[in-house]
Amino acid sequence: MKVLAIDTSNQALAVAICENDQVIGQYLGTTNRNHSLVLMPAIDFLMKENKISPKELDRIIVAEGPGSYTGLRIGVTTAKTLAWTLGIDLVGVSSLAALAANSVDFSGYIVPLFNARRENVYTGVYQWQEGKLISIMADRHVALASWLEELQQLDGKLRFVGTDVAAFKESLIEVYPESVSEQWLINEVNGLSLAKLGIEVKPVLPIESFVPKYLKLVEAEENWLANHDEQRESYVEKI
Repeated sequence: MKVLAIDTSNQALAVAICENDQVIGQYLGTTNRNHSLVLMPAIDFLMKENKISPKELDRIIVAEGPGSYTGLRIGVTTAKTLAWTLGIDLVGVSSLAALAANSVDFSGYIVPLFNARRENVYTGVYQWQEGKLISIMADRHVALASWLEELQQLDGKLRFVGTDVAAFKESLIEVYPESVSEQWLINEVNGLSLAKLGIEVKPVLPIESFVPKYLKLVEAEENWLANHDEQRESYVEKI
């Protein structure tokens, strides 16, 4: 199965073409650039460089969130358009799961972190069990302090991963001194991890119904809903 994997959920941009467990080509942009300007040229470059026609693809896999609101919209819209146009499967994979999937060498609890600002994080808990990445605690948007307390119920070693861990390093080390290492701070989502997870996920049906999983409303929508509770209108539809 040939798949195109796309992740625009954070600052880094990852695109990969894989066949089963093998990478055919991969692009990783680590600088904070405009994904709307880079994504399609990156896909086009990989396809041409590896002499692959879009018609050879069997599936599009996209990081569905959480993460950057704008980044997610760009990635999901591109993935939906390609899948619908080519008439192939579309699959969404948690951005946090794809990040956790890089820690294949760790048997304990993997805790990916994305900075959600104001001392909040997007996070969850994952663990490798019998060769499969299992969600132990569901993805969520939560205050870091509350999350660190909640994690204490887990009996076993923890590993915090992701470049955003650096923003909370002091708080994490204070509670879990053995769970933060410099080598894990560079652990970013890559196309191969995303592709491997997406191969085993059921496709989205219908494609047009697929939307990002933000896990938190944008501030403008929260404020709007607070003043329109009696109507419960859709903010997006109204705007």
